[in-house]
Amino acid sequence: MNCIIIDDDKLSCRLIEEFISKTENLLLLNTFTNPVDAINALRNEPDIDLIFLDIEMPEMSGIDFLNSLTSTPQVIIVSSKDQYALNAFEYDVTDYLLKPIAYARFLKAINKVLVRYQKNKLDTKGEEIFIKHNSSLVRLKYNEILWVEALENYVIVNTFNEKFTIHFTMKAIEQKLPLSKFTRVHRSFIVNTSSINVIEDNAILIRTNDGTKSIPIGKSYKDKLMDDINVIIK
Repeated sequence: MNCIIIDDDKLSCRLIEEFISKTENLLLLNTFTNPVDAINALRNEPDIDLIFLDIEMPEMSGIDFLNSLTSTPQVIIVSSKDQYALNAFEYDVTDYLLKPIAYARFLKAINKVLVRYQKNKLDTKGEEIFIKHNSSLVRLKYNEILWVEALENYVIVNTFNEKFTIHFTMKAIEQKLPLSKFTRVHRSFIVNTSSINVIEDNAILIRTNDGTKSIPIGKSYKDKLMDDINVIIK
């Protein structure tokens, strides 16, 4: 992934440069201490996947910089203050890092970036899937599928009005569904993120024709679920 740094703090720039150099999948193209120079560079170098952006800079703030862009790569905010976090997330930034940055926290942010990047690159092969039902093939649009549930050697594909039981494994069905729309939340459940109505501490609530379905969230899947949805926590 091609990335740039925009930060007037030279010590911070050197630290991020060091972190980038020892992290796979990242290629640093340039470092800018002035966001105006970065804007000019972006016009000539459109293939930027990730920006490390400071908020408080002379001439132009990080928020003003985001406002100036017509198309925005992924952005990780790097700031010494947390007071801008809520405003920054309104621009759909991927993460917000507080200085001084530890490498472990940097890697966590990069993992979020890679999840988004892979989703954007994924070929979803259209917007539908065919399910074998008795002797026929039934066409389902992805947005019709609410969740998939494991049942021994079968899986149950649940829509708002119907259920389809097919001889398939969870791993196999997970590979058939686009990562941009579906996420594994439990060893036995895959959900369509757009069908989620409420997320409680350890459960997801999905509205169906019969009422509300409660789906458990596995401990090992919760962090990924939070990464897969747009969430603002104050």
